[in-house]
Amino acid sequence: MTLDNNKAQMRKGILEYCVLLLLSRHDAYASEIIAELKSSQMIVVEGTLYPLLMRQKNQGWLGYRWEESPQGPPRKYYSLTEKGKALLRELDSSWREMVASIEHVREESEAALKKQQQTISDEKNSLTNKK
Repeated sequence: MTLDNNKAQMRKGILEYCVLLLLSRHDAYASEIIAELKSSQMIVVEGTLYPLLMRQKNQGWLGYRWEESPQGPPRKYYSLTEKGKALLRELDSSWREMVASIEHVREESEAALKKQQQTISDEKNSLTNKK
């Protein structure tokens, strides 16, 4: 799997959370959500977002309303329901736990790498001193 594939898989995994976060700030229509996600380097296309919005609506996490648009057809504005707000609080907690876990693993890995590098350096110095 390439780095780009890995990044895409990570983004897909947190996209649902990001959509809920965006909608916690304000109601939005799909094109607006896509634009905000793209500006945050969360590359997403309509073919990914619409099924996700439908799933979240069917789960009772989102509601929507139609509003006339000054340009073009009416827009469907999505908003968080109380159930969606409760889910977002749970996801916030899970996110913080996950970030802390990842940071712990990274710190342990960095410490182990430094120890390995120090051991190699000590061995080289030991060999140099024996000559």
